[in-house]
Amino acid sequence: MSVRHFATLFGIVFLLAGLAGFVPGLSPEHLHPGVTVTASSRLALGLFPVNVLHNLVHLAFGVWGLLAARSVGGAYAYAKGVALIYAALTIMGLIPATDTTFGLVPIYGNDIWLHALLAIVAAYFGFVHRERVAPVQA
Repeated sequence: MSVRHFATLFGIVFLLAGLAGFVPGLSPEHLHPGVTVTASSRLALGLFPVNVLHNLVHLAFGVWGLLAARSVGGAYAYAKGVALIYAALTIMGLIPATDTTFGLVPIYGNDIWLHALLAIVAAYFGFVHRERVAPVQA
């Protein structure tokens, strides 16, 4: 998979995740302890704690991914950004004082392993993966 395909795929997945967080049938209502922003407080797919801000963040990462996929350099920057940001969110989710992003966004529970997985995949594409260059035929 190319880094541009990675950015496109992550962009689409983030957009779908952001939208799914607003759909009552896919995301039952749930009150998150310690979260002051309660609009659209839900468990996305019954597993992942989200609220309106969390959903907006997913939508922003989705748009960023689709825009970044327009160039190889943009896709690499996106992959590195997602890796670093989601690694930080994983660590924050493990710490009780920051697992609600200071009362704004719930990032605890199943979000921790999901954020870690997203960070690992993005780190591979941002820091390890290199595009294959087709040989020039004379």
